[in-house]
Amino acid sequence: MSRPNSERPRPKADAPGAGTLVACVTGASGAPYAVRLVEVAARSGRRIWLVVSRPGRLVLADEAGMGGTPEAPDLASLWPADVLERVVYTPAEEISAPPASGSFGAEATVVIPCSMNTLGALAGGLAQNLVHRSAQVALKEGRPLVVVPREMPVSAIDLANMSRLAEAGAVVMPAMPAFYHRPETVGDLVDFVVAKVLERLGIAHGLEVRWPGLEA
Repeated sequence: MSRPNSERPRPKADAPGAGTLVACVTGASGAPYAVRLVEVAARSGRRIWLVVSRPGRLVLADEAGMGGTPEAPDLASLWPADVLERVVYTPAEEISAPPASGSFGAEATVVIPCSMNTLGALAGGLAQNLVHRSAQVALKEGRPLVVVPREMPVSAIDLANMSRLAEAGAVVMPAMPAFYHRPETVGDLVDFVVAKVLERLGIAHGLEVRWPGLEA
């Protein structure tokens, strides 16, 4: 049985990854969620270790307008300089990068968006790339892991995989934006999901997505 968040060990302050959020992007539709999360988390003061699978790079190009090529992505086409100075990028093929080790001491890991293929790998304990391994490290070290599936409908297999991950200690947050904050743009819907993820990770965001009833 997983321990409550308050009882989970935190990375030591002198660990190489202290204060670092490992943000993993896979090939599911939903690239704008990842782009916005990196932007807001970086501006909150976090260092972002960005891990992107090859399908994830293709989707970033298709849905978010990322330039360059899958082998040499142009991150400057997604984020301004003040964000990029806090981002370390590693393709998911480089499984020996620092986030693959528990001693790296990352603060938390998020997979956004999470494809059903990646979900299945995580639920099965596989580590075939750096996305899988980073999530596996978070689970084994008792650190926060948030997984954001983006698929509909979902099969019984997908639901079982979500349940298995939740039982292992992950937080499963499907990308299900609400409408009570009266969204006017697609960006408002993206912000809702990103805000929920950041709140679960304890990262301040300043995004206006609260239920209006809280203002009374």
